[in-house]
Amino acid sequence: MVQGVLAPIQFFVFIGSAILVMRYLLTGEGLIIATNSVVLKTCLLYLIMVMGCIREKEVFGVYLFAHSFYWEDMVSMLVLALHTLYLVSLIFDLMSPRAQMWLALAAYSTYVINAAQFVLKLRRARLQSSVDAGDRRSAQGIAA
Repeated sequence: MVQGVLAPIQFFVFIGSAILVMRYLLTGEGLIIATNSVVLKTCLLYLIMVMGCIREKEVFGVYLFAHSFYWEDMVSMLVLALHTLYLVSLIFDLMSPRAQMWLALAAYSTYVINAAQFVLKLRRARLQSSVDAGDRRSAQGIAA
């Protein structure tokens, strides 16, 4: 339930933040709001990752890298690393604001890949569930 609420919120924050980051890169305006939006997106990412790890432990017995989600978790680590690098760069002033915004966009592109992995896996699971339900109905019809 928590994942089902947090994922769409994170997605909408991502869309807004991506727009703000691109606006800054194109015009040089809105650095503070773009920065705050990336920080908010990153905080939501951390929250959803922690909740996902808890759920993975409940369902698969491990916090990360369960066989069923191995590649999604691998890409998630890259997503987390890039978002964390952004925060470290921001906190310790390691990069120019422009470079930080490019780093945010790199982090966002990995987030899109990761989100697509989950959506495709969910779609495949639903399709397989439909096929399995059809097979059960057919088997019941034959048995009757």
